[in-house]
Amino acid sequence: MNERYSRQKLFTPIGEAGQLKLGTMHVLIIGAGALGTGNAEALARAGVGKLTIVDRDYVEWSNLQRQQLYCEADAELRIPKAIAAKKRLMEINSTVEVSAYVMDVTTSEIEDMVSGVDLIIDATDNFDTRLLMNDVSQKVRVPWIYGACVGSYGITYTIIPGDTPCLNCLLETVPLAGATCDTVGIISPAVQMVIAYQSAEALKLLVGDRSSLRNRLTSFDLWSNQHSSINVHSMKRLSCLSCGDDRTYPYLSASNHTRTAVLCGRDTVQIRPPVPMKRNLVELVAIFAQQGHRVEHNPYLVSLYTGNHRLAIFQDGRVLVHGTNDIAEAKSLYHRYLG
Repeated sequence: MNERYSRQKLFTPIGEAGQLKLGTMHVLIIGAGALGTGNAEALARAGVGKLTIVDRDYVEWSNLQRQQLYCEADAELRIPKAIAAKKRLMEINSTVEVSAYVMDVTTSEIEDMVSGVDLIIDATDNFDTRLLMNDVSQKVRVPWIYGACVGSYGITYTIIPGDTPCLNCLLETVPLAGATCDTVGIISPAVQMVIAYQSAEALKLLVGDRSSLRNRLTSFDLWSNQHSSINVHSMKRLSCLSCGDDRTYPYLSASNHTRTAVLCGRDTVQIRPPVPMKRNLVELVAIFAQQGHRVEHNPYLVSLYTGNHRLAIFQDGRVLVHGTNDIAEAKSLYHRYLG
């Protein structure tokens, strides 16, 4: 065990002091898909003291192509990603404290979630959540690392409150269309490249070596052999409502956070209940079985099959409606079976 981090400590920018510091750090990873699992494994192997992993979904067969902490049994049993990730991470490094939450990240809990956190890593697949992360980062002054990938393309940027432009500065408005893994797919090397950039920046921040940060928006396309690194510091806007002089943190308002979301690459719509709740899954199984529906369940969720659709119902009241990208159709099915 004493030799576990020996090669990392030989790396001068980290050294003995940096390794000790890593052991005191707490990183929040939002999303446990491709980027989340890769970053979590890298940081667990590096000896980061505490990892908090939050994800709303469960493991499916299509995840195994690129989401490195999962195995076939996880997909077969539809184990929630956060639970499966924690199990594997504890097998990799039992000295790291890992907290796993099967939930969506909303305005209701984000501020409590970042309490005591030293760094936030973006591993989600939608700008709704990213802008929520961006605003809470600015409010509590905790850095976060943006990352995204689709096809053979990837992009990443490290956001330091009070120093760099924030995501709202760069976007100004949430993009309403564009390529997704549902439309163009994704290859694992693109994922691994974004993970490499994110986890390297994370280590720099966690050991306190901010002078080595990249400070540029980096993007690439591995298939067409393109690479771009842009200095975006001039894009920081004094009028930005997230990080400017008169900031109001607009995306921490519930009115700016949607209750439905089409999930990337899944032919699936997620629906969140309008108020926090806790469903009795055992009771749901009994009701659906009595009605003659095909139903499967594990300790974390109930799967209800109806026609060409499957509803995955979680304890926190969230429902994933599989078999449609139509929000109206998904809501109709939700209300039909869950009121």
